[in-house]
Amino acid sequence: MPQTRDDRWEALVAASARLRTALDDYRAPLIDRGIAEQELTALHRMAAGGAADPAALSGRLLLVASAVGSVRVLSPALAELRAAVGRFGPGVTSVTVIPPPRR
Repeated sequence: MPQTRDDRWEALVAASARLRTALDDYRAPLIDRGIAEQELTALHRMAAGGAADPAALSGRLLLVASAVGSVRVLSPALAELRAAVGRFGPGVTSVTVIPPPRR
C-alpha cells in the first residue's frame, strides 16, 4: 500500500502560499517585509519536504507574525497559517530564563 502524505503538510503548503500571495499583493511599505518573506520561504520548504518539528514551525510562525505586525489585510492569511501550524501540536509552550552568573 503506498504511503499517503499527511494532510497537515498540504494545509501548511497552502497556507504559506496564501500568505505569500497576500504579502506580494500588499504594496505599502512594510519594514520587516524581507524577514516575513524569508521565513515564509523557510516554512514552505519545511512543508514541501514534509519534515519539521512543531517548535521549529512555531518559531518561524512567530517571526512571520512579528514581521507583518497588525496589517489588517494580511490577518486572514496569517490566521490560516497559524491554524495550519497549530495542527502539528504545541510548539514552544514555555521559555526558561537562565539568570546571569553571580559575580
